Amino acid sequence: MLSESDLLDRAFQALADPTRRAIVERLVRQPTTVSALATPFDMSLPAVMQHLAVLETAGLVRSHKTGRVRTCTIDPVAMRLVEH
Repeated sequence: MLSESDLLDRAFQALADPTRRAIVERLVRQPTTVSALATPFDMSLPAVMQHLAVLETAGLVRSHKTGRVRTCTIDPVAMRLVEH
């Protein structure tokens, strides 16, 4: 099990990238599909998915798949830890 310090290190490392911060900012407002998250960025869908994978590994974002649609949400517990 990771310590709180390890979790914070992963979270801040993930948030060091401006694209990932922009993704988190959008997800704080509401859950969003991967394709909708990718729309404003000038990058491929797989590149956006790599950013999401980093955020998921850090524990900041969760996703679930329904059919062919993957929807992402913020993990509120992890975000509270980062806020404090």
